[in-house]
Amino acid sequence: MSTTNDGGPAFPREYGSKGMSLRDYFAAAALQGLCADPSMQESSESLSELAYNIADAMLKERAK
Repeated sequence: MSTTNDGGPAFPREYGSKGMSLRDYFAAAALQGLCADPSMQESSESLSELAYNIADAMLKERAK
């Protein structure tokens, strides 16, 4: 089991479905911005890792 803070559900629902985590939502938003930058020449793997690093930083800041 991962010990990474996922921030809980991004879009909680009363029906019992947890849905997407806030960490995944933040990473998706970061990845969208990174991919929109035409100067970005990183591999998909590097961009994905960077997006999750940004998401983790956002969750850390949010917890303050």
